[in-house]
Amino acid sequence: MSMITHHLSDKLLMAYSAGTLPEAFNLVVATHISVCDACRATLAGFDAVGGALLDDDCAAMGADCLANVMARIKSGAATTKPEARPSDAVLPAPLVDAIGGGLDRVQWRAVGGGVRQAILKTSDKASARLLHIPAGAAVPDHGHHGLELTLVLQGAFHDEDARFARGDVEIATQDTQHTPIAEPGQDCICLAATDAPLKFRAILPRLAQPFLRI
Repeated sequence: MSMITHHLSDKLLMAYSAGTLPEAFNLVVATHISVCDACRATLAGFDAVGGALLDDDCAAMGADCLANVMARIKSGAATTKPEARPSDAVLPAPLVDAIGGGLDRVQWRAVGGGVRQAILKTSDKASARLLHIPAGAAVPDHGHHGLELTLVLQGAFHDEDARFARGDVEIATQDTQHTPIAEPGQDCICLAATDAPLKFRAILPRLAQPFLRI
C-alpha cells in the first residue's frame, strides 16, 4: 500500500463506530480502514469511548438472565464462522467479501468515454459502485447534491484541488465542483458511494444520468 495522504474525517469515523452510516458509506469506510493504519487506530479510539459510555449506562438484569441465555445457546444448532475472503491484487478484503470474489467477478457496464461502472448491492439510502477509468481519461465536470466518498483502489486521479492515489479517499460535498482525471500509465479503479445524484453541467451526462443511476 502506498503512502495514504487523504483520510476519512473524524465525523465519518464516529458515525461508522456508532452504526449510523448508510450501508454504501459503511463499505467505503470498512475498505479504507482495512488498508489505513491511521484511520483504523482513530476508529479504535472512538469504539473504546463508545464502549465506555455503554458501560456507564447499563440497565439492571434479572437474576435468571445468564441462565436463560445459556439455555438458548445450548438449544441452538451448531454454527461455524465463515472464513473471511482474502484480498486480491486490487480489492481489499472487505470489498472482496461484499462482491463475493476478486476483480474478475465484477460485472462492468460501459457508461461512456471508456469509463465503466459496476453498481454494488446496498441499501437504498445510498449507492455504491466500482468505477474503472482509463488512464488519461476524465470524468465529466460535475458537482454534488449530497455527499460522495471516493476510495482509490488502483492507479490515481487528480482534480482541481488535489491528487488521490491508492488508499486515498476524496470527500466531496455540495460545495465541490470538479473534473476528476485519471493519471497516465495505469487505469484508475475506485470505489465510490453517494447519497444523492451528481450535478453535471454538460447536457449529455444529464440525459444519461437516469439510466446510469449516477
